[in-house]
Amino acid sequence: MSSGENLIQFIKYGIAGGVATLTHILIFHLCAWRLFPALQADDHLVRLCHLSPRPVSEDERARNSMISNLIAFVFANMVAYISNVLWVFTPGRHHIIVEIALFYAVSGISVALGTGFMGLLIKRFGMLTTYAFGANIVAAVLINYAMRKFFIFQG
Repeated sequence: MSSGENLIQFIKYGIAGGVATLTHILIFHLCAWRLFPALQADDHLVRLCHLSPRPVSEDERARNSMISNLIAFVFANMVAYISNVLWVFTPGRHHIIVEIALFYAVSGISVALGTGFMGLLIKRFGMLTTYAFGANIVAAVLINYAMRKFFIFQG
């Protein structure tokens, strides 16, 4: 690939990743608001949407944010895989089952690292859930692009 083609591919990856990230953010916040309380009154979405979060302890908030993140991961990663295969990368380096397994494994490792980091930032430093969640996303993006481009897909 030429540098121009690489740039276009990275832009497409960014757009596809943006859609997957929005999916992740939406599902995470829905879970953290309704299923596994983890939001605080100061969280941006709470203020923007005038939500009423349930108060929980720091330990419970850290645990619940991690659970919500794992649920969001499963769905957002499916969106990421489909958009990557259809629009960004050339599939076929591996059999489709192996490709999907590698895709989820790499994403799983990056989300596990990011989720652990998010839980640590909340539990140890009392960081706002929104900011800790953002740190998780940044870690995942950096790991995933390189692994998908060079190990999972043909380029």
